[in-house]
Amino acid sequence: MHDFNYVNHELWCEDVSVSAIAEKVGTPFYLYSHKTLLNHFRVFDGAFEGLNHMICFSVKANSNIAILKIFVKEGGGVDIVSGGELYRALKAGVDPRKVVYSGVGKRVDEIEYALKTDILMFNVESSEELLKIDECAGRLKKKARISVRINPDVDPMTHPHISTGLKENKFGINIEKSLDAYRWAKGLKNIEIVGVDCHIGSQVTKMSPFIDALERLKRLLKLLDKEGVRIKYLDLGGGLGITYNQEMPPHPKEYARAIIKASKGLDLTFIFEPGRVIVGNAGILVTKVLYRKRNEDKNFLIVDAGMNDLVRPSLYSSFHSIHPVVKKERQEHVADIVGPICESGDYLAKKRAVPKMEQGELLAVMSAGAYGFTMSSNYNSRPRIAEVLVNGDRYDVIKKRETYKDLVKGEEIPEFLKK
Repeated sequence: MHDFNYVNHELWCEDVSVSAIAEKVGTPFYLYSHKTLLNHFRVFDGAFEGLNHMICFSVKANSNIAILKIFVKEGGGVDIVSGGELYRALKAGVDPRKVVYSGVGKRVDEIEYALKTDILMFNVESSEELLKIDECAGRLKKKARISVRINPDVDPMTHPHISTGLKENKFGINIEKSLDAYRWAKGLKNIEIVGVDCHIGSQVTKMSPFIDALERLKRLLKLLDKEGVRIKYLDLGGGLGITYNQEMPPHPKEYARAIIKASKGLDLTFIFEPGRVIVGNAGILVTKVLYRKRNEDKNFLIVDAGMNDLVRPSLYSSFHSIHPVVKKERQEHVADIVGPICESGDYLAKKRAVPKMEQGELLAVMSAGAYGFTMSSNYNSRPRIAEVLVNGDRYDVIKKRETYKDLVKGEEIPEFLKK
C-alpha cells in the first residue's frame, strides 16, 4: 500500500498535489510519503511481534538521513555496507548497538571506524577479512563482535545481478566450509563470535528460498552448539520483494508467520534487514516531458530524468509503472520513455503503451523509493536531483538539488596547467 492517489484526476502524495511540489521544487525530483514509510516499517516490525527480533533497515536501499531518522525513531537499527553509510546512520541518531556491518570489501579505516563506534557486529564475508578485523581490534585494544555470512547455495529466483546466496556469487562463505571458519574465529583473541548471518538476494517474491536457507542455517546452529559456540543473533538479511508490475510477493505477515513457524526452538535474537519492502513503494520519481519525437515507426517521449537519476531500468531491465501526474482524456500510443543521457541504454521504459503527452507535462515513475537516489550519479555532469518528503499537508526538501558548482567541488587544476 502507498499514499500516492489521484484526487480530481491529479496525483497527490498524502495531502499535497504533486504538481504543486513540482512548481516549487522543479523537476526531476524524488518524492517520498512519510505516512507510507512509517506504516511499512510498523507493519514489518509488528509482523514479528512475540519473536525476539531487531529490524535493521538496509541503508543501501535509501540512505537519506531524514528517511533513516523515521526508522530510528521507531527503534530500528541499520544494516550498512560502508563507512559512509555508518556515518549517515549515526547522523540520523542510530544506536550503534543496532548496527550490523555487511559487505565483502571493508577497508581498514572503515573497520576501525566501526570498532571505535562500537557497532553490534560485523558480518564477515571471508577468512582474510576476519583476520584483518582481528588485527584492527587488537591494535585498538577492542573485541570485535562478529557473525559469519553464510552462503547457503539457495536460488532466490530473482534477477542474477541481485542474487547473493548462490555458490557462484561473491558473497559469504560456503555453508559447507562455514564450520571451519567458526572454529578458526574461535581461536582469534580479539574476536567475539555472536551471530550467524545469511542474505540470499533482493526482490525475492517467493517464500521457499527464505525457508530453505533457514533450514540449512538451523543445521549449522546445531553443529556450532556442539562445538561450544554460543550464537546470540541469527541475521536472516532482507530481500523481500515488492510489486513493480505483476509480481505477487508474500505480505510481511505471511513472511513472518513462515519464519516464526520454521524457527521454533531457537533461543536467540533474529535480525531482519528489510530495505526495498519498506521504501520501494513509498517513493516516486517525478519528471517532465521535454520533447516528443518520432523516428520511422517509433515514438519517443524525451523527459528530463535520465539513467543517472534512475539506473534500474538500464541496469536490470526493471519495470516501473509510469503515469501522467494529471489524468485527462487522451489517446494512447506505444513509445520509449527516454532521458537526456548520451547512451542508447538511457531509458525509463521501452515499448510502453502510454497516453500521448504534451511538452511540459509531468510523469510519475512509480515504486522508485528503493535503489533510486542511492544509485544515482553525476554522469554527463548532471547535478543529482532533489529529494522531497511529504508529511500530511506539508512537504520538506530533504536533499537539495545539486548545482553546477557542486559538480566541481574538490577538483583542482594543477599549477603546471595554469601557465
